[in-house]
Amino acid sequence: MKSFKTIYDRAAERKGGEAVLKSFLPLEKAHGNPATLTDDRILAQMTQRIFSAGFVWSVIEAKWPGFEEAFLGFDPPALLGQFDEFWERLCSDKRIVRNPQKIMSVRHNAGFVVELARQHGSAGRFLAEWPADDQLGLLKVLADRGSRLGGRTGFYFLRFVGRDSFIPSKDVVAALRDAGLDIADEPTSKKDMAKVQGQFNAWHDETGLPLTHISRILAMSIGDNYSPETLRERAGRDE
Repeated sequence: MKSFKTIYDRAAERKGGEAVLKSFLPLEKAHGNPATLTDDRILAQMTQRIFSAGFVWSVIEAKWPGFEEAFLGFDPPALLGQFDEFWERLCSDKRIVRNPQKIMSVRHNAGFVVELARQHGSAGRFLAEWPADDQLGLLKVLADRGSRLGGRTGFYFLRFVGRDSFIPSKDVVAALRDAGLDIADEPTSKKDMAKVQGQFNAWHDETGLPLTHISRILAMSIGDNYSPETLRERAGRDE
């Protein structure tokens, strides 16, 4: 495997220097940041990531005030107290994207969030306290116990609630393969993803950098060399 310094230096050269590269990295946040979020914000972020999947993100963002109104501010107990008729009406509510399956995922995930809060004090605390070197284990909990939180949605959810995390985007995977990691072009198997997790952990130990920074630096070291404007526009959305 290549050292991470080799990858870092290549990314810096592509972006016009180390100072420019660092300007594209999100502010470093301490592990545990999700613990500052209330349960309604955790559920709101779950919902926004679910509705954004396979959809134009800007459309969801533009309609988001309507989502907040329609889903009662994403207050989990309030949503769980609603009868079936409430959820049926949402399927024809023009304030939101009327996808029945995604709408019903909110009902399920409200219960999931309440269960986490009951067990851990808050859903955010549960996310924050999960071991930093086992992102895959946390993603499995989201996929198994939540609704529509598997796959790429789970990765983006963790990133958007502020948890230090990596996203195996096309460019990140290409950089890992270029560095010598023996994984498929689309590493979806447990074996391949375990290799990805292990390499991120190793580079974290080598550099002390957050997983989020390692992930973004990998993406900027290979593939299309996006302009500064494009990178800033995409910040937090993709790698």
